[in-house]
Amino acid sequence: MSSKIRLGILGGGGDSLIGVLHRVASAMYDQYQIVGGVFNPIWKENIGFVENIGLPTNRVYKDFDTLIEEELKLPETKRMQVVSILTPNFLHFPMAKKLLENGFNVICEKPMTTSYEEAKILENTLQKAGTIFAVTYTYTGYPMVRQMREMIANGVIGKVQKIDSQYYQGWINPIIHDKEKRANIWRLNPEKGGISCCIGDIGTHAFDMIEYITQLKVNRVLADLNYVYSDNKMDVDGTVLIRCSNNAKGVIRTSQIATGEENSFTVQIYGEKAGLKWEQENPNYLYLLEDGKPLRVLKPGHPYNSELSLDGTKLPPGHPEGIFDSMGNIYKGIAKAIKKEPYNQGEFPTITDGVRGMNFIERVVESHQNGNVWINLDE
Repeated sequence: MSSKIRLGILGGGGDSLIGVLHRVASAMYDQYQIVGGVFNPIWKENIGFVENIGLPTNRVYKDFDTLIEEELKLPETKRMQVVSILTPNFLHFPMAKKLLENGFNVICEKPMTTSYEEAKILENTLQKAGTIFAVTYTYTGYPMVRQMREMIANGVIGKVQKIDSQYYQGWINPIIHDKEKRANIWRLNPEKGGISCCIGDIGTHAFDMIEYITQLKVNRVLADLNYVYSDNKMDVDGTVLIRCSNNAKGVIRTSQIATGEENSFTVQIYGEKAGLKWEQENPNYLYLLEDGKPLRVLKPGHPYNSELSLDGTKLPPGHPEGIFDSMGNIYKGIAKAIKKEPYNQGEFPTITDGVRGMNFIERVVESHQNGNVWINLDE
């Protein structure tokens, strides 16, 4: 009998980038076997997609409720052990809640829910369920991001005193200036995307990355958001000043109308003794800056890196690793947790990170709506 974890998937069919990312990531360390799911709400496209990628069709269900019903009929040794939720944002909460209530482990795309209230409900539901819940803040899986975390924790740069994170994209620029297009895309529909587009989609990545790398808490925010047009109800650009638990100050700069930008996510952390820089589009390079010394470039796979970084490195030095590998490392950590094996707390984001992310999104929007004022996040 296979010892692989039985994985179900909700959403991610067709030409979905996030779908193929999760499928490849789950296969990367030979820890999971995709056994079924609901990949599209339209049955013809759902079953056609599964046949096209060569998965068995006997556990492809017409809808989510049928998946729950039929899986619970199977003996525990056969049913799905964990389900990945890759659907639009508004479906995350009801799906995750019902999965937890029925004893499933859950892997959920971000943002975890469409409201902070929903996130807190999920947190309480998980406490009762006692299962594993992971949120896929993908970039935390990069080896050199994990190296940053360990270096800061070990005091290499000293006390953190300045934080600067930028996440710039340009993909929504051709859409936002066309009234019909911006009215018909789900990411700009509050009923499907929540109260925020840019901050909810990519700003939450920057926020989570800051807390992950520094292990500090962002406790205050002051935001200025940009909606571009009065009929557009969701932000597509924004700047957020932050204050952290050690009194360090910083800024999160996000945009989806940064014309020509692809996926420019950068993180810069400056301490008393040194600084660290990392760029998502060049993820194998971690820059170490020190006063009076030459710039140093750290790369994955070398023995000078931390155990956490090396555990997420699959190839010898000089072989590029990218976003698929990053997601694969997160799935690897979740597998350890499901199998009750020892794992580092930095191996995958948990429901706590998801709740923090929703708190951040709502406080940022509140800060902007109240006239760009400082707002406290919950502890």
